[in-house]
Amino acid sequence: MSEHAASILPEAVFAGTRYAVLGLARTGLATICALCRAGAQVVAWDRSADAREAAQAMLSDNTGLCEIAELTAQSVRGCNGIVVSPGVPINAHPIAGVARSANVPLIGDIELFALARPHLPPHRVIGITGTNGKSTTTALIHHLLESAGQIARLGGNIGIPILGTEPLPAAGTYVLELSSYQIDLTRTLECDVAILLNISPDHLDRYDDGFVGYAASKARLFEMQHGKGLAIVDRHSLMDIRPVARALEHRAPVVIEDVALPGDQSDWPALQGPHNLGNAAAAVATARRLGLDDNVIAAGLKSFPGLPHRMERVATIGGVLFINDSKATNPASTAPALAAFAPDDAGPRIHWIVGGLPKGDTLGEIEPHLGHVATAYTIGEAGAMFADLLEGRVPRVVRSELMAEAVRAAAAAARPGDVVLLSPACASFDQFRDYEKRGEAFVSMVHSLGGDAR
Repeated sequence: MSEHAASILPEAVFAGTRYAVLGLARTGLATICALCRAGAQVVAWDRSADAREAAQAMLSDNTGLCEIAELTAQSVRGCNGIVVSPGVPINAHPIAGVARSANVPLIGDIELFALARPHLPPHRVIGITGTNGKSTTTALIHHLLESAGQIARLGGNIGIPILGTEPLPAAGTYVLELSSYQIDLTRTLECDVAILLNISPDHLDRYDDGFVGYAASKARLFEMQHGKGLAIVDRHSLMDIRPVARALEHRAPVVIEDVALPGDQSDWPALQGPHNLGNAAAAVATARRLGLDDNVIAAGLKSFPGLPHRMERVATIGGVLFINDSKATNPASTAPALAAFAPDDAGPRIHWIVGGLPKGDTLGEIEPHLGHVATAYTIGEAGAMFADLLEGRVPRVVRSELMAEAVRAAAAAARPGDVVLLSPACASFDQFRDYEKRGEAFVSMVHSLGGDAR
C-alpha cells in the first residue's frame, strides 16, 4: 500500500482505540499498518527476533502509535482486542490465558474488517470455506465477477491480507477465502453469500473436541449470517454433519450438487475432475445470485486460468501431460486429482508422484481411485510407508526418495496420452519449505525436460 493510500479501517471506528497484535508476518504487518493509519495505538509481538526487527524497521514512521513489546496481561489490559495471526494455535498458546486474565477478546484481521464494514462504501462480501477447494473457488468467483465487468477483490486465506488493501468503491464485492482458524477469530462477519464446499478431518490438533469442533468452526460462517443472505453447502455436510445441519436449520440453502451448470465441464480446461465440478457449481450459484447471466458465466468458466499448484497444467512433452498439484497435502485432496484422469482403453494413465511429511498412515480417500494409477513414485519421509501400502495394489511402485528422481523416472516411463501427476497427499516440510516451493521445484524440473509449456 502506498504512503497516501486510504486505509480500509476508518478513523471513525478505530481512532483512539488500542489493540494488541500477535504475529508479525504478512497478515500481522498489514493489520498494524491499517490500525495505525486509522489512528489506533498498537502493541505488537512475535517470538521471532528477526520478525520483530523487520517489523520495527517497517513501522519506523509509526513509532508513536506502535510499540513492539511482549504481550502480557499487563501490556494488553484495556485493549479493544488482541489480533492473533491465524497460524497461532489459540487452543494451546499462552495468549489465550493472557486474554482471559486481561478480559480482552481474541480476534483476527477478518473481524477488524467486519467492524469496519458499516463505514465502507456499500459492498457485498462472499465468504468461502471448506477443507478442500477454497482457493480455487475463491479465485473462480473473483474471475467470474471481473469477467462480467464487476469490481471485486480477493482476500483472506488465499494469501492477500484484506487489511493491506484499499476500500472498494460502491457496489464492489470482497471475495474472501476463510480458513477455520480465521473463522475462529471472527465474531461479526455477516456474508451476503456464505459457502461451505466440504468437510473432512483436518487440522484436528487445533480443536480440543476433534472433528466436531472443526466442523462447528466451519458452520459458524452460516451462523454469523443470522438467517440472512445466501448459504451454499454440499449435501454431505448438510445431511450428515450435525454442527452444519444445526446452523442451517430453518433455512433453505443452495445444495452444491443440485446446481445446474451452464455448459459442459470438458470446456473448462482448468476445472477438470469431480472436485472442480463442485467448486464450479458453488461459483455458478454465487454468480447468479450477484446478477450474472449464464452466457457470461459460461465464458468465465472457460477462460478461468486456474491457480498455481492446484491441478496446474505445467507442460505437454511428447504427448505426456505434467500436472502440478502440490497443494494436495492430504489424501482427501489427492483423491479428486486421481479421479480426474480415468483409465482409457489402454489401461491406467497416471504416473503418480506421492509422499512427503505424512498426515496419517492410511490411503484414506485415495483407495477408490488406485485403478487410475499406472505407476506410483514414492518420495520423502512417507515414501516407504506409501510404497508398502501400494505394493500389489497398483501395477508398479518405484521408490524414488527424491522428487527429481521421480520426475525423471516418470517422464521416461510415460507414453503419449499419459499423465505425470505430482499430488503428494502429504505436507512438504520434510524436503521443502512449503507446498509452493515443492510445486515450483516440480515445475522447474518439468521445464528442464523440454516440451511446450501449457
